[in-house]
Amino acid sequence: MKFLADMGISPQAVSWLEEQDHDAVHLMERGAEQAQDPDVLRWARDEERILLAHDLDFSELVAASQGELPSVIVFRLRNMTPNSVNQHLQRVLDRHRQPLEAGAIFSVREGRIRWRSIPFQKGD
Repeated sequence: MKFLADMGISPQAVSWLEEQDHDAVHLMERGAEQAQDPDVLRWARDEERILLAHDLDFSELVAASQGELPSVIVFRLRNMTPNSVNQHLQRVLDRHRQPLEAGAIFSVREGRIRWRSIPFQKGD
């Protein structure tokens, strides 16, 4: 799978993903620390990458765009250390690979993973 990590995600999470044989890149690697959210989302979409974020704005942007890919995983953890993020990300990958690949927005909290498929249906 391919991932793009926003600035709220540690570069160590990207390294961990690469160790798991995923194609992962962090915005810092691109020199894009100041990139605006719509640009980040467009890069993820254009490159077919799952966006990893700590910022709820991305979920709202996907919803406003009629729910086009990419998938977005928003981490809402009290403990955002790389180890904690990686453990929660592993749970998402283990349990929800199909919706990730098909297009979904995930909200990840301690002990809880919620997701909705995209594109959204009327009334969602």
